Amino acid sequence: MRDCHREITRWMQSLGAQVRIDAAGNLRGIYPADRPNAPRLLIGSHLDTVPNAGAYDGVLGVVLAVTLLEELRGRRLPFGIEVVGFSEEEGVRFGAPFIGSRALVGRLDQELLDVQDARGVSVRKSMEDFGLNAAEIPQAELENDALGYLEFHIEQGPVLEKLKQPLGAVEAIAGQSRLEFTFFGRANHAGTTPMHLRHDAIACAAEWIGVVERLAQGVAGLVATVGKIEAKPGAVNVIAGEVRLTLDVRHSSDEIRTRAVKDLIHEAHVVAARRGLTVGETTLLDQKAVAMDPFLAREIERAIVKAGCKPHRMVSGAGHDAMILAEKVPAAMIFLRTPGGISHDPAESVAAEDVEKAIACGLHLLDQLAASPEFLKRMNRA
Repeated sequence: MRDCHREITRWMQSLGAQVRIDAAGNLRGIYPADRPNAPRLLIGSHLDTVPNAGAYDGVLGVVLAVTLLEELRGRRLPFGIEVVGFSEEEGVRFGAPFIGSRALVGRLDQELLDVQDARGVSVRKSMEDFGLNAAEIPQAELENDALGYLEFHIEQGPVLEKLKQPLGAVEAIAGQSRLEFTFFGRANHAGTTPMHLRHDAIACAAEWIGVVERLAQGVAGLVATVGKIEAKPGAVNVIAGEVRLTLDVRHSSDEIRTRAVKDLIHEAHVVAARRGLTVGETTLLDQKAVAMDPFLAREIERAIVKAGCKPHRMVSGAGHDAMILAEKVPAAMIFLRTPGGISHDPAESVAAEDVEKAIACGLHLLDQLAASPEFLKRMNRA
């Protein structure tokens, strides 16, 4: 990450931007407006990704933001542009996503700082080890001069490819819940314990995972995923006494998502009780569905048309930093077509011509906002 910060800092400084790393580890570069003390439009995405991932998830959005600065060729707009490269969007290490963007909206609190990774290292300690000062996190929060947030991102799905469209305007981001479940059984010898006398945590978890799949398949638009499993003691000849696993549930309707989570928690206890085990659950994330700013979405559609593409409105099933920033400022997203719909995998890719369209769209959007009476009215708010 230090190398990544160093490289992008070099790019932005060469374009006249002032760059810093805030207390949450976010890279932030400000390209000045045509006048002092002007408001800022934020453009960015995240710099982290998942293990064994591809090259475009998140970081493409940061590179595109820097490219827009480059394509301005020194031209100043009525508003400044702040490029943001967020840290820890995925939540892989600590099981808690959006750590960097939560700092900008004032939600990187003490409870989150105390969350620990698998080795017992807290968020706070990892920040300190990186050279950050957790006491300065409030200074990372957005001030009232932020006009909005724009994020370019690969779709991470097959919709745009199926439509043969390079770009899409995101109108909403589905809500998501992340939980951690622990099934407590009893470890015992694999060779001497009869099947009917076992309290096998893995077998119990496996039965419940089947319930997760069946429930999600029965509700339109609902997705539910058990993505990580850890068994203890983890020996080939020992019945597992404890299994810890994650659950990720998403839907565009918060009511449907919340009901599904409650049902799955209930089913976990039912399965565990029938097998003579116990289960506990912890909520890691309960993020409501978030609508993108209607004005910015309309302007994005106009810019997509000017870039020579057909506009398409869509809902994002994946979570993004934009859903966090939307708590405090108007937020919008532009999706790029993902070949094969493949993401979070080394085969993740993007077409060069789609990137060209995204750059053209972004430049048209900046010009539209600079000439928009409605946007300029936002700039002059009290």
